[in-house]
Amino acid sequence: MTDKVLYEQDGHIVTITLNDPGKRNPISELDMVEGIVNALDRLNADTSVRVAILTGAGSAFSSGGDLTKMRADFGPRAEKPHLTPRYYKYGIQMIPMAFEKLDVPIICAVNGPAIGAGLDLTCMCDMRIAAESAKFAESFVKVGIVPGDGGAWLLPRVVGFSKACEMAFTGDMLDSKEALACGLVSRVVPDAELLDAARALAQRIAVNPPHAVRMAKRLLLEGRHTRLDTLLEMSAAMQALTHATADHREAVNSFLEKRKPDFKGD
Repeated sequence: MTDKVLYEQDGHIVTITLNDPGKRNPISELDMVEGIVNALDRLNADTSVRVAILTGAGSAFSSGGDLTKMRADFGPRAEKPHLTPRYYKYGIQMIPMAFEKLDVPIICAVNGPAIGAGLDLTCMCDMRIAAESAKFAESFVKVGIVPGDGGAWLLPRVVGFSKACEMAFTGDMLDSKEALACGLVSRVVPDAELLDAARALAQRIAVNPPHAVRMAKRLLLEGRHTRLDTLLEMSAAMQALTHATADHREAVNSFLEKRKPDFKGD
């Protein structure tokens, strides 16, 4: 795995850190893309992981695209525009596709500015907690481009269509309080308390039966685009699986016996 993406496991919780603080953690180039995708694939494959946290190193969460590299590509992009869709498909667009496959719940701990694709990356996570210093902007229009990483699909599902339009058409910056007010984040905490708050939420998730949590997440993801009758069929099928687990029996028995449950992931 590239050193631009750090992967640290503590018990059932994994922390993934974007680790290019000198450039404010841009995610547009292939080494960072591959690092994120590989980390998500590793999460999904490891049944010992029950929840993950995504954050950034340094003072920013992610600046999104690398503008220096963008300027260097002015000529090639103008001369061969037919290559740009392939650049996106096999580059940054691999990230939202990897998130779409991820069954492990993931919390975004937004430690600073999340700009452009950096904002969209926060929307790929299931939950978002922001430091007071965090700022957010769907800023593609400010550099004369459109969201190429799925932001036009992601952002309206988080903040609603009207607010997403306002953010995308103006490119204006939101501070952490404004992000909380529009539902972009669910909580704002002092900078020094951010990771502790994210870990506390992760622990509240990790104590639950892991198979049930993963399946609940899958149903929530599918519910964004699936008909009700189809989702009900999926829910019934997954429920049959959960009823057969040892963790389900442990949950019911511990509740009736008034004791703390011990879930093994069985």
